[in-house]
Amino acid sequence: MADETPEHKSGFVSFVGRPNAGKSTLTNALVGTKVVITSSKPQTTRTVVRGIVHRPDAQLILVDTPGLHRPRTLLGERLNDLVKTTLGEVDVVAVCLPANEKVGPGDRFIVKEMAKVKRTIKVAIATKTDLATGEQIGQHLLDIQKLGAETGIEWAEIVPVSAKAGDQVKLLEELLVGLLPAGPQLYPDGDLSDAPEEAIVAELIREAALEGVRDELPHSIAVVVEEMGLREGRDADRPLLDIHANLYVERDSQKGIMIGHKGARLRDVGKAARLQIEALFGTPVYLDLHIKIAKDWQRDPRQLRKLGF
Repeated sequence: MADETPEHKSGFVSFVGRPNAGKSTLTNALVGTKVVITSSKPQTTRTVVRGIVHRPDAQLILVDTPGLHRPRTLLGERLNDLVKTTLGEVDVVAVCLPANEKVGPGDRFIVKEMAKVKRTIKVAIATKTDLATGEQIGQHLLDIQKLGAETGIEWAEIVPVSAKAGDQVKLLEELLVGLLPAGPQLYPDGDLSDAPEEAIVAELIREAALEGVRDELPHSIAVVVEEMGLREGRDADRPLLDIHANLYVERDSQKGIMIGHKGARLRDVGKAARLQIEALFGTPVYLDLHIKIAKDWQRDPRQLRKLGF
C-alpha cells in the first residue's frame, strides 16, 4: 500500500511592495512574533530578514525586502539591488497592495520589475483590508487583476488580508504553503529568523528611535550593536544581557532631535527598545545607547560598508 503521508514542503516567499505597504506587519503576523520592525515611516526595513513559519508538513521562509522605490541616494540604490537579487532566488514573490489606497504608479513600477523575473510564482496580496470598505476591497481586487493583465503577469492567487485584525492570515499561509516545492526542513525548530541576534537588536533600537521623530530623520538613522553578551559573574537564575550600541545620524541638528530636552527623548528610545529586546529574549537587558554623527553616510560608500550596507 502506498504511503499516504503528504510530502514535506519548504521554500522561500518574498514580500515586495511600496514602502509602508504592510509587508513587515504581515511577516510578523504569519510568524506569530515580532521578527521584523514595523513603523509608519516608509523605508524602515533595510536588511533581508527572514521570518520562519514552522509546520509539521512545511517550512515557509519569509524574506522581507526593503520597499522598492526609485532611488535618490547610494543607500537607495543598494536597497533596490538587494530587492532585485532576492526576487530571482525565491519560490514565490508576493506583492503587497494596500486596499485602502488606489493602485498607483509606484505599484505599477514594482509589478513591472516582478514581471522581469520569469521563473518565480507571483501572488498579489490586498493588505490593510481593515482600513477599507467592502466596496473598496472589491474594486481593489479588480484593479489588481487588471494590473496583472497589463504587465503580463498571471497571478497564482489574489488574497485580501488584514494582518492587524488577523483576517485571512491563516488562509494566506495555507495558499503560500500550497505553492511551495517539496523539500526538507531548512532551519531548526524554534528558529524564527536567520538574522543574527545583533541585527535584530539593532533593528528594534532603530524602530524605537523612529517613533515620533520628524519626517526628515528616518533615512538618516542607522544603528550598530558594538557589543552584546551576558554579564559575567551573575547567577544562572539572574542573567543580565549587556548591549552597547551606537545610533548614527548625519548632522548635529539631528543629534539634538534624538537626544531631546535634557536627554528625555534618548531615555524614552532606550526604554522602548529595552522592553522590546527583553520581550524577544526573555532576559533582563542593560542597554547602553550613544548617539554619534556619521556625516552624510547614505552617500558615502565607505561609511555604508561600516554601517553594514
